[in-house]
Amino acid sequence: MAARKRRWPQGVWMQLTSPQTLKALMEQRSFSYDRLARYAGCSKSFISHLVKARKKSCTPRIAENIAEALEVPLEILFVPSISADSGRIIKPNSRSAA
Repeated sequence: MAARKRRWPQGVWMQLTSPQTLKALMEQRSFSYDRLARYAGCSKSFISHLVKARKKSCTPRIAENIAEALEVPLEILFVPSISADSGRIIKPNSRSAA
């Protein structure tokens, strides 16, 4: 069951809530870094950086692809954050404008 992709305002990044949760879900579903990277549309080193907390955010598209591949709601793994230069404030539970 494919999740419907949202349209996010420019400047929105997705903050990983827990590297441990990401790692646990990957192990539970037998996903290697390489396999998840192929689903997400990024490099396996980027997935490794997320799991090891060297990176803490990614684009909404990559976040949605990771959540979809692991068959969990987006909100389990990621929350929206906004880049400092955009001047916008995004509340995690607010709906974004299309």
